[in-house]
Amino acid sequence: MEAATTKSIHFTPWHLRERTRNFQRRFSKTIQSNFFYSFLFLPKQKRDAIIDVYTFCRAVDDVVDDLVGPITFGHAATEARLELDKWRAEIDRLYAGRPTTPITRNLQKALEQFPMPKEYFEEMVNGCEMDLSHHRYETFDELYQYCYRVAAITGLMCVEIFTYREAQTREYAVSLGIALQLTNILRDLKEDAERGRIYLPQEDLRRFGYSEHDLANSVVNDNFRALMRFECDRARSFYRQAEELFPPEDQTTLTAAVTMGKIYFRLLEQIEQNEYDVFNHHIRLHRPERFYIALREWARATRRKSEGGIEGKRERESEGRRGEK
Repeated sequence: MEAATTKSIHFTPWHLRERTRNFQRRFSKTIQSNFFYSFLFLPKQKRDAIIDVYTFCRAVDDVVDDLVGPITFGHAATEARLELDKWRAEIDRLYAGRPTTPITRNLQKALEQFPMPKEYFEEMVNGCEMDLSHHRYETFDELYQYCYRVAAITGLMCVEIFTYREAQTREYAVSLGIALQLTNILRDLKEDAERGRIYLPQEDLRRFGYSEHDLANSVVNDNFRALMRFECDRARSFYRQAEELFPPEDQTTLTAAVTMGKIYFRLLEQIEQNEYDVFNHHIRLHRPERFYIALREWARATRRKSEGGIEGKRERESEGRRGEK
């Protein structure tokens, strides 16, 4: 999708206050999340579309989180699967032009401006459903499929809204999405274990001699640190891959994605700086740091855009002078 022309972003306290107030009204469930800071400076049209997509994804994800909790079998799982099937049917109606819920009606308006494949939404539902049946992952290849469905797909949705020219941007979105999800998994080891879910591949646990019993009891030893170092290096490799795939031609429209990557990479660094002890340290960035990262990246994007405009004008003037000769 080609980059669309957008209005300039204002950074005055007044504009920021109004932007934040509007975001709080429409994005209240994730005001504490990193997404809030990544999307804060998007132009209104794109910001509203992102919120509509995120609201849909959040509603589907809540089916598993709210109805199932720590036990993902029996009646609760059956009920959750029925709810997910209802969302699949609603996706069909959405793409047939007949959405029936407030969430999908809003989403329909977003898709009219920023079309994206139906399979993105179907895969996202499939990813959420995996939490009902997959409490363990034997290999990283199996975990990769889960990360792709619940995170990389979201990245692919987002870049359609951010807009882009280079097809490579989609590869960038996938690699970044995997990196973010792996960071989430490492950060949330304790909470996930309490819910009966272990996302670290079983082959990795065996390789480093760290048992599920150790994990359930928040054991921090040399084996655990070696395991976490390995997992952090894997996450870093996907951040590095995303950076290598990043298309300079689309840098002015991908600032929100860059911001998200910077915020989550800082979380990964925190895990490493705390010697991988995610059990006894709260891994998070405080609001001022997240806001600073977002403001810094958007300021950089604005400067690049301005410099690009100046250079473009100089080139046109130079070509005009050559033509006169």
